[in-house]
Amino acid sequence: MARRTKDEAVETRNQILDAAERVFSMRGVSRTSLTDIAEAASVTRGAIYWHFNDKADLFCEMVARVTMPMEDAPCQINPAQDADPLGSVRAMLTGILQRTSGDAQARRVFHIVFHKCEYVDEMQVVWKRFSEMQAGCLARLEQGLIRAIEMQQLPQGLDAKRIALGLHALVDGLISNWAMDPDCVPRERDAGLIVDVFLDGICHALPKKAAKRAAKPAVRPASRTRKMLRSKPARPAARRRA
Repeated sequence: MARRTKDEAVETRNQILDAAERVFSMRGVSRTSLTDIAEAASVTRGAIYWHFNDKADLFCEMVARVTMPMEDAPCQINPAQDADPLGSVRAMLTGILQRTSGDAQARRVFHIVFHKCEYVDEMQVVWKRFSEMQAGCLARLEQGLIRAIEMQQLPQGLDAKRIALGLHALVDGLISNWAMDPDCVPRERDAGLIVDVFLDGICHALPKKAAKRAAKPAVRPASRTRKMLRSKPARPAARRRA
């Protein structure tokens, strides 16, 4: 009997999360109340408060339900501690993209996260939680890239922090676009190819000093023009007298 009660509680909890996902997607988070979710889930408000503290807690648990699998290998990797740090960076990012491209529910939830929620008032705590998650992901990326540079998998002198920001923006932007437009979602097996385009560019990037030298033109057109203007025009040859 106790086992059945526990199973029923889990079922009710998932029922509430499913309803929240539907209502948030249709109405947006700020315009949705716990009463709306209770009606959609065919439960009482008391049932919602039994499982969740408030709307922010319910929202976070709805997101965690699809992002928790991303915490498993190969997505949750610390590249700096791997024998192949650059390969680990690739595996981490590819795993996240594969999980998103292959899971329609994950894309629906990310659509709510990116496009249906204003992170103000009671949802500020959600923004803080997301910011902490992003900071952790960025730190792992940066540490992995630093290690890859130390192991000469990447050119010396590269800015690991900027590269980490670029990789993070790439993944965030792709997930946001895929959530908005399902027609943009690539095949799951192509996720690695997208990451490779960015990583290949990094592998062939010039170090800072070399890049600055390459950016300087051999002769500045403006300087050449000024020299030509300052030079005296050639005198025409004198005509011979007949």
